[in-house]
Amino acid sequence: MANGVHFRPTRAEIDSQALRHNARIARQLAGDAKLLGVIKADGYGHGMHAVAEAISAYVDAFAVAFIDEAILIRSAGFRHPIVILEGCFSAAELPICAHHNFQPVIHHQQQLDDILMLRSVRPLGVWIKVDTGMHRLGWNIDEVDAVYDALKASSNVASITMMSHFANAEKASHPLNLVQHERFLHACAVTEATINTSLETSAALLSSAMDMPHHASHWIRTGILIYGDNPVELPAELPEPLRPVMRLVAPVIAVRQIPAGDSVGYSGTWTAQRQSRIATIAIGYADGYPRHAKNGTPVWINGHEVPLVGTVSMDMITVDVTDFPDITLGDEAELWGPHLSVTRVAKHADTISYDLLTNVTARVPRIHR
Repeated sequence: MANGVHFRPTRAEIDSQALRHNARIARQLAGDAKLLGVIKADGYGHGMHAVAEAISAYVDAFAVAFIDEAILIRSAGFRHPIVILEGCFSAAELPICAHHNFQPVIHHQQQLDDILMLRSVRPLGVWIKVDTGMHRLGWNIDEVDAVYDALKASSNVASITMMSHFANAEKASHPLNLVQHERFLHACAVTEATINTSLETSAALLSSAMDMPHHASHWIRTGILIYGDNPVELPAELPEPLRPVMRLVAPVIAVRQIPAGDSVGYSGTWTAQRQSRIATIAIGYADGYPRHAKNGTPVWINGHEVPLVGTVSMDMITVDVTDFPDITLGDEAELWGPHLSVTRVAKHADTISYDLLTNVTARVPRIHR
């Protein structure tokens, strides 16, 4: 890049209208529930500020992973409450949270002690993370009542929200989901009946099998839905289809003929079974294209799906365009986007769409449409 000009055409196009469309669907599906727009990890790789701007009219608060992300959003002028999902790393963050209406999640004793000892003129909104079976963060069920009572008695606390996280949200039929739901209800039962709660994520809105009431005291954390992907195993019928927000594109920079029996790329992982026409595309794992994408991973060019052949390189991939003579030098390839689901590409790389979207690197410019 020179003086803000990008000469390499490889880019990630971000569709702000698609963001608003998807957020509007989430708002419609959520009913009376409140929406927490998850914009951590630079808006799942889409650009945090652009995402916040597009969805701000549809969500009641934002969620980020840690306070640095929250400060970036507040500094950009957004006034929504911001939930910090990992909570605070030190007591020094709490006065900042109180000043800016950042609402930390607490999941261990030190975080609780820091809040109880805080000296601040502004009380905090606090979220209690309950471990219902994912065993990543959170209080054990038998600890929740004491944690809740301590927070409720503190003048440092303005509101309390109980939350947990499904380990298998995309698999609505998984037996652990029901177990976790029952454990969460039990944990909430030791507190006030009207307490705010948050258990469901995008999967609760997108799944036909996740039948849970969306009531006014409940927060739904909507992340991947906003970005246009539906990863659930039994998708519900939506009022309108979701729209993919990111379109990752790169140019064809070479086309060559190779004879049958020759291999392509590092380690010779693909060998031509016939005389083949191979196109090289200017994107690779340094851009965030998955290094472990298998031979056969689809790429969309000129209305055709063509297969990846050979190992993904740092800056380039190769595809077999033998059957499509209209594909030529300078054509634009879509790696994922409206014509090619990011979930399909992720499956060929043995990963998930979240991984691909958040790993598009900084050297790929985001072009906001």
